[in-house]
Amino acid sequence: MGKNDLYITVPSFFRCPISLDVMKSPVSLCTGVTYDRASIQRWLDGGNNTCPATMQVLQSKEFVPNLTLQRLIELWSESARRRTAVESPGSATPTRDEVSVAIERVKLEKENRDDLEMLSKILRFARESEENREFLAGKEDFVPMLVDLMGQVDSRTCSTPKLQVIQEVLKILSMIRSKIPDRKRFSNLILSNGRDCLTAIVVGNVRLMIDCTAVLEFIAVDAESKLLIAEREGLIPELINSVNRDSDPNLIEASLSCLIAIASPKRVKLTFIREKLVLNLTKLLTDPAMASVSVTEKCLKLLETLASCKEGRAEICGGDGAETETECVEAVVKKLMKVSTAATEHAVTVLWSVCYLFKEEKAQDAVTRTNGVTKILLLLQSNCSPAVRQMLTDLLKVFKVNSRSCLSAYDTKTTHIMPF
Repeated sequence: MGKNDLYITVPSFFRCPISLDVMKSPVSLCTGVTYDRASIQRWLDGGNNTCPATMQVLQSKEFVPNLTLQRLIELWSESARRRTAVESPGSATPTRDEVSVAIERVKLEKENRDDLEMLSKILRFARESEENREFLAGKEDFVPMLVDLMGQVDSRTCSTPKLQVIQEVLKILSMIRSKIPDRKRFSNLILSNGRDCLTAIVVGNVRLMIDCTAVLEFIAVDAESKLLIAEREGLIPELINSVNRDSDPNLIEASLSCLIAIASPKRVKLTFIREKLVLNLTKLLTDPAMASVSVTEKCLKLLETLASCKEGRAEICGGDGAETETECVEAVVKKLMKVSTAATEHAVTVLWSVCYLFKEEKAQDAVTRTNGVTKILLLLQSNCSPAVRQMLTDLLKVFKVNSRSCLSAYDTKTTHIMPF
């Protein structure tokens, strides 16, 4: 068994969305999202009134212990400890001094970078805690050293040991990225010294691709960086290819997040459209097996972005490859209710763009055919934001519906209508 086989993969839902550490005391907010008690308490004590993961305004700041999840984490932790004790008695977490020595050795061993021992030791240290990740991110010259190391390896032609170097480096960078104090400087480092590493996403290793997309998302800080990322040969096609129903679920989420991060420039949107992103998003939205809240929100967010340009609207309203001309619009209508507040807002914006702002007749017909007008009326009764309420009102004008007369049969104080 190789040394990399000794690492225990942590289930993603065991990690706190804020600290990324395994939760010690999981608690759930009114939004249904679970956090570690210490992390969410710091967030709320800082004066925040939103759910960090969904950015929904909290109707209540109370949280409830998630005892089932806590028990699952305890069982998993005990199992992981037993496995580590049996398989890897010498893999204890390094101290800060030991990690500092490992970093110096990586700097010195310029001719022997196939040896992964030092990088593996640093990675073990980073996995242990948020404080350790802060220590690494704040250590002088550590991040530039990793970028320099990564930039000296061509993932398309390098040997397996050197590819493992990229993998370890990307794991570390992905893990500490949120602790890096100067995000813009880090972006510039990657896009200049380490730019060739962006091809790492096309090598076919799922774990490597997930870490790479996480780093790419983080360094997409402005229009220039987004274009530099998007224009890397083969990168966007590979990202879009990853957004299909047969991909690893974690890779799908990571790829969607990365696509959202680089989507704003017009040239990038046009590339998305040429590579048939709308078709893949439609398939995700219509597949019951892919109906997670997070995937749905990200798909709708991308469609909202694409609906801002003429070519995107044309694809949404009847691009090549769809089973029906308006399959995408119909999928959006079906996601108007009972997913999440964010999903509803994205879906409403897509429909408002194609039906009201640009008056695409095929889209209007699809909304009518799929009972969309009724859903719009019901959403007007919900506690939606003023911006969404205005878009819903505009949509009713398109369909020549008098909202007051149509809603007169309903008691507006009833609570049985739950769109979210």
